[in-house]
Amino acid sequence: MAIEHDFFGLLESGPDGSIFWSENIELGDQAVTVDLTAPDQDDVSQAALDVAASMISSLEAVDRTARNAMVSELDDRTSEVIEYILQQQEALGDELTDLLVDVSGDVQVDVIRSLQLMSMTILADEHGGSDPFAVLEYALDPDSTDDVLLVNLDSEGEVQSVTSAD
Repeated sequence: MAIEHDFFGLLESGPDGSIFWSENIELGDQAVTVDLTAPDQDDVSQAALDVAASMISSLEAVDRTARNAMVSELDDRTSEVIEYILQQQEALGDELTDLLVDVSGDVQVDVIRSLQLMSMTILADEHGGSDPFAVLEYALDPDSTDDVLLVNLDSEGEVQSVTSAD
């Protein structure tokens, strides 16, 4: 079986009924890997695909929303964003400034601005549910994919949480 969509084209299911779509999308001067996946195509609605297409088409705005959510967590000294920044400062030391795209004097904000959006995974079967619909993966150093921040979005594009995946 297959699902057809204006944006994604023909999404054919695998032998187990799962669907998978992947594309590299340009965001500024970098490529972001965008994956759409669902374990069972019967759980994927046209509405879910429409929302996914909208998120992909407005990736710049989605990225801005995610970064604003990270900045809003800077006031909470126990947040995973603060822990991630402290971990990066400790691990990189003086080399941290080499990875910053803008040095404003506020290291925490500079780190968030300098994070690279590595990927966005859309879990198409989670449309309208309480689990994340989209997960954005950020890394300060693209070669160090063990140290990342994950921003979880619901199908309305609202940030559910920011977590680290170390």
